[in-house]
Amino acid sequence: MDPVAKALWFIESHLGGEVSLDDIAEASGVSRFHLSRAFSATLDRSVMRYLRGRRLSEAARALAYGAPDILSVALEAGYGSHEAFTRAFRDQFGITPDQLRAQGTIEGLDMVEPIVMQQNIEVKLEPPRFLQGRAMLIAGLGQRFEYESMDGIPALWERFHAHLGNMAGEVEGVAYGVMANSDDKGFDYICGAEVADFSDMDPVLTRIRIPPQKYAVFSHRDHISTIRNTMHAIWAGWLPGSGHEVADAPSLERYGREFDPRSGAGGLEVWIPIKG
Repeated sequence: MDPVAKALWFIESHLGGEVSLDDIAEASGVSRFHLSRAFSATLDRSVMRYLRGRRLSEAARALAYGAPDILSVALEAGYGSHEAFTRAFRDQFGITPDQLRAQGTIEGLDMVEPIVMQQNIEVKLEPPRFLQGRAMLIAGLGQRFEYESMDGIPALWERFHAHLGNMAGEVEGVAYGVMANSDDKGFDYICGAEVADFSDMDPVLTRIRIPPQKYAVFSHRDHISTIRNTMHAIWAGWLPGSGHEVADAPSLERYGREFDPRSGAGGLEVWIPIKG
């Protein structure tokens, strides 16, 4: 079982108790950072939001079936008070627990049902190469994304193309997608290019310093639309069995001259920071 499958099993087995991200990561055999990245790469959502959605969905089912005591349902869902449970329930479903119990049906609710891991499209990764990356200065357009809302990344790239090739001190020919400051909810993503320095930089541009770092570098030779399959194969397949530990540092997508941003073809490299 890969760490995502283990996490899903653990969550379903502990819906009624106190569970932290550290607990789920420990049961999955990886760090919380690794699990957050693998889970989001596979399922497009954060671990804890999925857990919260599952608990609230089971609570909604219990209320629709006539549970007499809302506080007991709240406690079983991991909420210490009626008020906290009601706020979370309304945020999830748009109605209060009392209203759902009165209507007596979950029809029309956006329920989060248990995910059963299906056989993913098999991706045969080429063996990675390892390199000691040098320090770099990257400038571009940045935005904070939650794991559930990554669909905006292509639009960010489209806006960045107007700046590519026109930035002061730009090292031409290579663009980078930088994923930094990841936590269990989301990450900062910067579409950028390497620059010689940050002087005279357009203030609209985001700047990030990439420190020297060891990377495992994977080739993705297919269309950009299939990058998710490669990410899943790396985070949920190769990394857990590799003997390497991911470093808490930015990961990179490297788009060389061979990549065609108009067609999405040409391939790219995925640089995963590792310790050692």
